[in-house]
Amino acid sequence: MPMISTKTNVTISPEQELTLKSRLGEAISILSGKSERWLMLSFEDKCHLYFQGNNSNPIAYVEVKVFGRIDYSQSNKLTAKICEIFGDVLDIAASNVYIKYEEVEMWGWNGGNF
Repeated sequence: MPMISTKTNVTISPEQELTLKSRLGEAISILSGKSERWLMLSFEDKCHLYFQGNNSNPIAYVEVKVFGRIDYSQSNKLTAKICEIFGDVLDIAASNVYIKYEEVEMWGWNGGNF
C-alpha cells in the first residue's frame, strides 16, 4: 500500500503527469513486495517552495509512505531512481529533490485496516 506524494514549484503538464505516473509506478517495485497495483500517487504543482532561501530553481519534495518496513538499501536505490525521474521529466536537479520515507504501521482501505 505505497503512497507517493509530490509537491513541486514547477508546472506539470498532463503529458508529464502521465509520464511521472508510469515511471514512478515502475520504480516502486524496487521496494520488496510493492507494485503499481496498490500504488497511490498525488501531484501538486506550482507550490510555493523554497530551498536554501531560494524559490527560483525547480524544486521537488516527495513523500514515500509504505505499509510496513522499508529496507535501507532498497530505499537508497529508489531515491536514486526518483531523482532520475524528476530530472528527466521536469528538469529538476537531484540536488533540489528532497525525499521523505515513512513506514506506516496501520493502513486503512476498503472499510478495514491492515
